[in-house]
Amino acid sequence: MLKNIVFPKGEEYRSGTNNEPFAFYLESLVESKRLDLLLGYFSSSAINVLALGFAKFISNGGRVRLIINHILSPQDKAAVLKGLATAEDDNQFSVEDFHGLRNALDKYGQHFFDCIAWLIAQKRIEIRAIRPVDRRGIAHYKSGIFYDGIDKVKFKGSCNFTASGLLENLEELDLKLSWKSDPDAFAEYEQDYDQIFDGQVDYAMLIPFEQIKEAIVQEHGGKDLDELLVNEHYLLAQKAKQKHTEATRRVMETIMQKIETYRSSPRFPFDSGPRQYQKDAYQNWVSNGYHGIFAMATGTGKTITALNCCLNQYTESKRYQIIILVPTTILVEQWEKEAKKFNFKKIIKASSRNPGWRDALHEIRNRQLVGVASSYVIISTYRTFTNDNFQAFLEQAGAEAILVADEAHNVGAPAIAAKFEKLPIQKLIGLSATPKRVYDEEGSGKMEAFFHDAPPYAYSFSMERAITEGILCQYYYYPHVVELTPNEMVVYTEISAKLASLHNRAAKDAMAQKSYEMLLMERKRIIHKATGKLVAFERILKDVAASPSGLKYMLVYAPEGYYEEDENAAESYPDVPDASRIIEYYANAVRQVSPTTHVAKYISESADKDHVLSSFEEGKIDVLLSMKCLDEGVDIPRTEQAIFCSSTGNPRQFIQRRGRILRQHPDKDFARIHDLVVVPSSMPTGATFDLERNLVKKELERVVDFAYMAINKYEAIAAVQSVCDRYDINPDTLDPYSSPTT
Repeated sequence: MLKNIVFPKGEEYRSGTNNEPFAFYLESLVESKRLDLLLGYFSSSAINVLALGFAKFISNGGRVRLIINHILSPQDKAAVLKGLATAEDDNQFSVEDFHGLRNALDKYGQHFFDCIAWLIAQKRIEIRAIRPVDRRGIAHYKSGIFYDGIDKVKFKGSCNFTASGLLENLEELDLKLSWKSDPDAFAEYEQDYDQIFDGQVDYAMLIPFEQIKEAIVQEHGGKDLDELLVNEHYLLAQKAKQKHTEATRRVMETIMQKIETYRSSPRFPFDSGPRQYQKDAYQNWVSNGYHGIFAMATGTGKTITALNCCLNQYTESKRYQIIILVPTTILVEQWEKEAKKFNFKKIIKASSRNPGWRDALHEIRNRQLVGVASSYVIISTYRTFTNDNFQAFLEQAGAEAILVADEAHNVGAPAIAAKFEKLPIQKLIGLSATPKRVYDEEGSGKMEAFFHDAPPYAYSFSMERAITEGILCQYYYYPHVVELTPNEMVVYTEISAKLASLHNRAAKDAMAQKSYEMLLMERKRIIHKATGKLVAFERILKDVAASPSGLKYMLVYAPEGYYEEDENAAESYPDVPDASRIIEYYANAVRQVSPTTHVAKYISESADKDHVLSSFEEGKIDVLLSMKCLDEGVDIPRTEQAIFCSSTGNPRQFIQRRGRILRQHPDKDFARIHDLVVVPSSMPTGATFDLERNLVKKELERVVDFAYMAINKYEAIAAVQSVCDRYDINPDTLDPYSSPTT
């Protein structure tokens, strides 16, 4: 922070003294996030000699605004024009790569000017060129303001922002410090600066960069112009001859120490800092005794929110000890990437893919036993979490350790819950878009007890709010009613009749209850494998293929399992082997509708899941088919349309699947979701009516939930109105699953 700099008592810098202007710029750059310069002559050579501080300034998220006169060196003019013509998303450099930036800025050659052009393209450097109106002179200002987000330092002096001005000339600067000065003095200057920058004054006019004059000594003459023509060899010679005072050398040593600390310390990965709701989540977690559940809709940044809590704790203790639990090895890799963005260094991946985790934990444990505390991030699957070696490590975890349970509903599973009951760690964060365990009130209760929390939880962020605030994209929802075939209906009715006869006994007789549950599963498989889905799926594909969007960026959730001697499916899709997976039939349907469409599957056996996802993101794969692999945590923001062919009555599954589709992407305005809704084919009568009605009601609850927040809500409800009428169901009485916690 600027306030931490020891400024001269007289608030003046002068060449040849212990307080050189060079040291002022260097120190202030390192501590600032914004610099406004109102200049006469400018040369990027000044950035070169200040490369150390300037690279740190940019790595801080710093931005510079320059107002200069209308004369530039040929190299600087070319760099400015190149930067203005370069796309903002050009990733030639990384603003977080301090060494990469410093090396680029420190070497005064083509790479240096490429870096300047990139900074201009990224709007890290914004330049306005001006000249006086109705006068023959030039702009010759030499002032500016450094700003660190809280405090400001205003300076004014004789120094041009050039290499010679900083290194050779005898210059001086006068300062004003915001914490010691009248705030109005800063406000007036900033208002004038903004008006000049925006071209809103009548005494100076903005000059298009194409009309900038290139500095040519023969034409213009004068020492100031000579400064703009510094060539590479001369500049390097200047830097080699630098003879700073002892005070300035100490400043540079201090800056190097700060930079090394910065490079090794965790920090928030984005310039804008945490969003307000992420700050609120942290405060609520602290107020709740450093434990609680974050019930946040898919796509609202649960990972960032949890890591921000860990970062805040690090700032207090200057050490981090974080254990993160996830359901899959894919999420282990994903969390590692996010943790690295926060600059957490010591990361251990504990899963079946990384057998060395035992030795890594053993090393940390040995250091702890002799009183040497280590910083670490351990990312483990829930399966590895139950391992005895992992549990032995947790027994030694200190009071500073934080455990983050991603997809926290998994904690309620019996094997995981048994370990959580003995967990010594006190700082706990549970993350889930759907905290409640469906059909498992006991497991849900245990999970909430482990995190010392209950609805509405330590922090909640609903999907409706996420869509309203633009964190998730809006969507259209299209339900498609699929009726069972006559053969399927015969079997379905027979099973329903058996269920009806067992219904009363199941509540009292354990054997009858078991038979009842097995029949329910058998009937569910009929719905799950309904062959009418394939016909409906193919019809949707044809319609979408004929639309302007085509079949690009489409995700298909196919049913699990196999078709077992299904003659109808085999006749319709003869190229698919008998008894093959259902997903293969769906993939083949895509190929038949559009032979040129690139199709891929994302399933547990997929050899290179990361490559599949990146190819889909890049548009090399058009249609991606999956079953359950994409249910928890995997990011696929490029998805623009989806077809849900896998009937599920589990709210968690379809809420999370919808969240996958609604993630924002720069090239995506909204999403389209098609949903296959399976219902019996005949008019409901007799003893099975209530059972059939309950099944239909469950399907329609999903429809209402999806329609609830869709752009075309009423159109979506109208698509299933005939089914509602058939079973005497009023859609207005069906509550959507999406609550403030989903």
